Amino acid sequence: MEKYKLRSPFFVCNPKAYLYGEDTLKLAKKCEELAVKYDFDVIYTAQHVDLAMIAKECPHLIVTAQAMESLKPGRGMGHILPEALKAAGVRATFLNHAENPMTINELAKTIERANELGILTVVCSNEEADTRAIAELHPDCMVCELTSLIGTGTTADESYMRATNEIVKSVSPETKTLQAAGISTGDDVYKAIKSGADATGGTSGIVAAPDPIAKLEEMFEALDRARTDFYKN
Repeated sequence: MEKYKLRSPFFVCNPKAYLYGEDTLKLAKKCEELAVKYDFDVIYTAQHVDLAMIAKECPHLIVTAQAMESLKPGRGMGHILPEALKAAGVRATFLNHAENPMTINELAKTIERANELGILTVVCSNEEADTRAIAELHPDCMVCELTSLIGTGTTADESYMRATNEIVKSVSPETKTLQAAGISTGDDVYKAIKSGADATGGTSGIVAAPDPIAKLEEMFEALDRARTDFYKN
Protein backbone atom coordinates (compact mmCIF):
# COMPACT_ATOMS: atom_id res chain seq x y z
CA MET A 1 0.00 0.00 0.00
CA GLU A 2 1.33 3.43 -0.94
CA LYS A 3 2.69 5.55 1.89
CA TYR A 4 2.88 9.27 2.43
CA LYS A 5 6.28 10.67 1.45
CA LEU A 6 7.74 12.82 4.21
CA ARG A 7 9.04 16.23 3.17
CA SER A 8 12.35 17.37 4.63
CA PRO A 9 12.88 18.98 7.00
CA PHE A 10 10.09 17.79 9.28
CA PHE A 11 9.39 17.78 13.00
CA VAL A 12 8.32 15.23 15.62
CA CYS A 13 6.47 16.07 18.83
CA ASN A 14 6.50 12.97 21.04
CA PRO A 15 4.69 13.47 24.37
CA LYS A 16 5.26 9.81 25.40
CA ALA A 17 3.26 9.25 28.61
CA TYR A 18 3.58 12.82 29.87
CA LEU A 19 0.27 13.87 28.32
CA TYR A 20 -3.08 12.26 27.53
CA GLY A 21 -6.66 13.24 26.82
CA GLU A 22 -7.41 16.95 26.57
CA ASP A 23 -3.83 17.93 27.42
CA THR A 24 -2.33 16.04 24.51
CA LEU A 25 -5.08 17.34 22.21
CA LYS A 26 -4.24 20.92 23.19
CA LEU A 27 -0.58 20.41 22.27
CA ALA A 28 -1.54 18.60 19.07
CA LYS A 29 -3.72 21.53 18.01
CA LYS A 30 -0.76 23.88 18.46
CA CYS A 31 1.36 21.57 16.30
CA GLU A 32 -1.45 21.55 13.73
CA GLU A 33 -1.47 25.36 13.71
CA LEU A 34 2.30 25.54 13.23
CA ALA A 35 2.31 22.80 10.59
CA VAL A 36 -0.10 24.87 8.53
CA LYS A 37 1.66 28.17 9.22
CA TYR A 38 5.08 26.91 8.14
CA ASP A 39 3.96 24.15 5.72
CA PHE A 40 5.94 21.48 7.56
CA ASP A 41 5.17 17.79 7.94
CA VAL A 42 4.72 17.13 11.65
CA ILE A 43 4.74 13.72 13.28
CA TYR A 44 2.70 13.75 16.48
CA THR A 45 2.63 10.74 18.80
CA ALA A 46 0.07 10.01 21.47
CA GLN A 47 -1.22 7.34 23.77
CA HIS A 48 -3.05 4.71 21.74
CA VAL A 49 -6.47 5.60 23.20
CA ASP A 50 -6.04 9.22 22.04
CA LEU A 51 -4.92 8.58 18.46
CA ALA A 52 -8.36 8.54 16.82
CA MET A 53 -9.34 11.77 18.58
CA ILE A 54 -6.21 13.56 17.39
CA ALA A 55 -6.54 12.22 13.86
CA LYS A 56 -10.08 13.63 13.71
CA GLU A 57 -9.22 17.02 15.21
CA CYS A 58 -5.84 17.58 13.52
CA PRO A 59 -5.99 16.50 9.87
CA HIS A 60 -2.66 18.12 8.93
CA LEU A 61 -0.64 16.11 11.46
CA ILE A 62 0.92 12.73 10.75
CA VAL A 63 -0.71 11.01 13.70
CA THR A 64 1.69 8.40 14.99
CA ALA A 65 1.47 5.45 17.35
CA GLN A 66 4.20 5.16 19.95
CA ALA A 67 4.43 1.41 19.31
CA MET A 68 3.03 -1.32 17.09
CA GLU A 69 3.41 -5.07 16.74
CA SER A 70 3.44 -7.61 13.93
CA LEU A 71 0.13 -9.10 15.11
CA LYS A 72 -2.43 -10.16 12.51
CA PRO A 73 -6.22 -10.14 13.01
CA GLY A 74 -7.33 -12.98 15.26
CA ARG A 75 -5.98 -14.07 18.60
CA GLY A 76 -3.71 -11.62 20.39
CA MET A 77 -5.29 -10.36 23.59
CA GLY A 78 -3.61 -7.19 24.85
CA HIS A 79 -1.42 -6.64 21.80
CA ILE A 80 -1.44 -3.78 19.27
CA LEU A 81 -3.09 -4.65 15.97
CA PRO A 82 -1.78 -2.68 12.97
CA GLU A 83 -5.15 -2.74 11.19
CA ALA A 84 -6.81 -1.13 14.22
CA LEU A 85 -4.28 1.69 14.18
CA LYS A 86 -4.83 2.24 10.48
CA ALA A 87 -8.60 2.36 10.98
CA ALA A 88 -8.14 4.98 13.72
CA GLY A 89 -6.36 7.32 11.30
CA VAL A 90 -2.79 6.46 12.26
CA ARG A 91 -0.29 7.14 9.49
CA ALA A 92 2.99 6.20 11.18
CA THR A 93 4.42 4.33 14.13
CA PHE A 94 7.51 4.58 16.29
CA LEU A 95 9.37 1.32 16.80
CA ASN A 96 12.26 0.18 19.00
CA HIS A 97 12.44 3.23 21.25
CA ALA A 98 14.91 2.81 24.11
CA GLU A 99 11.95 2.82 26.51
CA ASN A 100 10.22 0.04 24.52
CA PRO A 101 12.92 -1.97 22.71
CA MET A 102 12.25 -4.78 20.24
CA THR A 103 14.19 -7.82 19.12
CA ILE A 104 15.58 -7.47 15.62
CA ASN A 105 13.32 -10.33 14.49
CA GLU A 106 10.14 -8.67 15.79
CA LEU A 107 11.27 -5.32 14.44
CA ALA A 108 11.72 -6.78 10.96
CA LYS A 109 8.30 -8.45 11.05
CA THR A 110 6.61 -5.27 12.28
CA ILE A 111 8.21 -3.15 9.56
CA GLU A 112 6.90 -5.67 7.04
CA ARG A 113 3.38 -5.41 8.48
CA ALA A 114 3.55 -1.62 8.43
CA ASN A 115 4.59 -1.73 4.77
CA GLU A 116 1.58 -3.92 3.97
CA LEU A 117 -0.75 -1.28 5.40
CA GLY A 118 0.99 1.88 4.22
CA ILE A 119 2.02 2.89 7.75
CA LEU A 120 5.28 4.84 7.97
CA THR A 121 7.94 3.35 10.25
CA VAL A 122 10.00 5.61 12.52
CA VAL A 123 12.66 3.35 14.04
CA CYS A 124 15.05 4.28 16.84
CA SER A 125 18.72 3.40 17.13
CA ASN A 126 21.47 4.18 19.62
CA GLU A 127 25.13 3.59 18.78
CA GLU A 128 26.60 3.58 15.28
CA ALA A 129 26.71 -0.23 15.09
CA ASP A 130 23.00 -0.78 15.68
CA THR A 131 22.22 2.18 13.45
CA ARG A 132 23.83 0.30 10.56
CA ALA A 133 22.03 -2.96 11.39
CA ILE A 134 18.61 -1.31 11.63
CA ALA A 135 19.16 0.66 8.41
CA GLU A 136 19.44 -2.72 6.66
CA LEU A 137 15.71 -3.15 7.34
CA HIS A 138 14.97 -0.02 5.25
CA PRO A 139 12.56 1.80 7.57
CA ASP A 140 11.00 5.02 6.36
CA CYS A 141 12.75 7.09 9.01
CA MET A 142 15.44 6.41 11.60
CA VAL A 143 15.69 8.29 14.89
CA CYS A 144 19.37 8.42 15.76
CA GLU A 145 19.69 9.19 19.46
CA LEU A 146 22.09 8.16 22.18
CA THR A 147 20.07 6.46 24.91
CA SER A 148 22.24 8.09 27.56
CA LEU A 149 21.09 11.56 26.45
CA ILE A 150 17.33 10.98 26.35
CA GLY A 151 15.59 13.48 28.61
CA THR A 152 18.83 15.18 29.69
CA GLY A 153 18.57 18.43 27.75
CA THR A 154 22.03 17.67 26.32
CA THR A 155 22.29 16.79 22.64
CA ALA A 156 24.76 14.54 20.88
CA ASP A 157 27.79 16.25 19.41
CA GLU A 158 27.93 17.09 15.73
CA SER A 159 30.29 14.20 14.97
CA TYR A 160 27.71 11.64 16.16
CA MET A 161 24.94 13.35 14.21
CA ARG A 162 26.92 13.49 10.99
CA ALA A 163 28.24 9.93 11.36
CA THR A 164 24.83 8.36 11.94
CA ASN A 165 23.22 10.40 9.16
CA GLU A 166 25.90 9.12 6.79
CA ILE A 167 25.57 5.51 7.95
CA VAL A 168 21.84 5.47 7.33
CA LYS A 169 22.11 7.09 3.91
CA SER A 170 24.94 4.77 2.84
CA VAL A 171 22.89 1.66 3.69
CA SER A 172 19.36 2.88 2.85
CA PRO A 173 19.41 6.09 0.78
CA GLU A 174 15.62 6.52 0.87
CA THR A 175 15.42 6.38 4.66
CA LYS A 176 14.99 9.75 6.36
CA THR A 177 17.16 10.58 9.38
CA LEU A 178 15.94 12.27 12.54
CA GLN A 179 18.38 13.48 15.20
CA ALA A 180 16.87 13.52 18.66
CA ALA A 181 17.67 13.08 22.39
CA GLY A 182 18.13 16.21 24.45
CA ILE A 183 16.57 18.61 21.92
CA SER A 184 15.28 21.45 24.08
CA THR A 185 15.92 24.78 22.29
CA GLY A 186 15.61 26.36 18.89
CA ASP A 187 19.40 26.26 18.63
CA ASP A 188 19.30 22.47 19.14
CA VAL A 189 16.77 22.17 16.32
CA TYR A 190 18.92 24.26 14.00
CA LYS A 191 22.05 22.26 14.87
CA ALA A 192 20.33 18.94 14.15
CA ILE A 193 19.25 20.02 10.67
CA LYS A 194 22.65 21.58 10.03
CA SER A 195 24.20 18.13 10.63
CA GLY A 196 22.43 16.85 7.52
CA ALA A 197 19.40 15.32 9.24
CA ASP A 198 15.97 15.35 7.64
CA ALA A 199 14.22 16.04 10.91
CA THR A 200 14.37 16.59 14.64
CA GLY A 201 11.98 17.02 17.54
CA GLY A 202 11.50 16.47 21.21
CA THR A 203 9.64 15.25 24.26
CA SER A 204 10.67 16.61 27.66
CA GLY A 205 12.27 19.64 26.01
CA ILE A 206 8.74 20.59 24.98
CA VAL A 207 6.32 19.18 27.55
CA ALA A 208 8.50 20.00 30.57
CA ALA A 209 9.24 23.55 29.43
CA PRO A 210 7.69 26.38 31.51
CA ASP A 211 5.57 27.26 28.47
CA PRO A 212 5.30 24.31 26.04
CA ILE A 213 3.39 26.39 23.48
CA ALA A 214 6.11 29.05 23.38
CA LYS A 215 8.74 26.31 23.18
CA LEU A 216 7.04 24.80 20.13
CA GLU A 217 6.95 28.23 18.48
CA GLU A 218 10.67 28.69 19.18
CA MET A 219 11.50 25.29 17.69
CA PHE A 220 9.38 25.73 14.57
CA GLU A 221 10.88 29.15 13.92
CA ALA A 222 14.35 27.57 14.13
CA LEU A 223 13.30 24.74 11.81
CA ASP A 224 12.07 27.31 9.32
CA ARG A 225 15.45 29.10 9.46
CA ALA A 226 17.23 25.79 8.98
CA ARG A 227 15.04 24.95 5.99
CA THR A 228 15.95 28.29 4.40
CA ASP A 229 19.66 27.82 5.08
CA PHE A 230 20.06 24.13 4.22
CA TYR A 231 17.13 23.02 2.06
CA LYS A 232 16.40 25.96 -0.22
CA ASN A 233 18.70 27.36 -2.89
